[in-house]
Amino acid sequence: MPVTKALVTDVPELNILVNSAYRGETSKKGWTTEANLLDGLRVDEETLYSYFDDPAVNILKHTEDDGVITGCVYLEKRSHKLYVGMFSVSPLLQANGIGRQLLVAAEASARQLDCDSLTMTVISIRHELIAWYQRRGYQPTGEVLPFHHDKKFGNPKQPIELIVMEKKI
Repeated sequence: MPVTKALVTDVPELNILVNSAYRGETSKKGWTTEANLLDGLRVDEETLYSYFDDPAVNILKHTEDDGVITGCVYLEKRSHKLYVGMFSVSPLLQANGIGRQLLVAAEASARQLDCDSLTMTVISIRHELIAWYQRRGYQPTGEVLPFHHDKKFGNPKQPIELIVMEKKI
């Protein structure tokens, strides 16, 4: 199925997908889990609903033929850059090209929005994930940011830093 724009009615399903991809036992079935690094939720429904109220934010979804959402990505226009976040693929379906399709759609969105690059933050010790993004043209900028202090996106089990990665288009 093609990648399409998520709707506010997708929030409950998006919430389940994103949290299953990042945290908890289900996330450990995929290679992108953060369960060993963070406790708590990756996102909650209230936060997801708020994204649909922000005109700078768009969420894309990948669905199966039966309509089940199997992947998503958060996009936020920030000046001439498009921020990519909440990049999620069902742990049971990872390594099947869904992530690549979502990134291609994100890049198309950036072009439509007249952005000259895409940026993202990645946990600095997630070497396999950083390498995956590098193979798709994203490069570390050298900028390092602290992990969110408000615990909104999880409770770190160890000190965590985020690196900024960017792809020029």
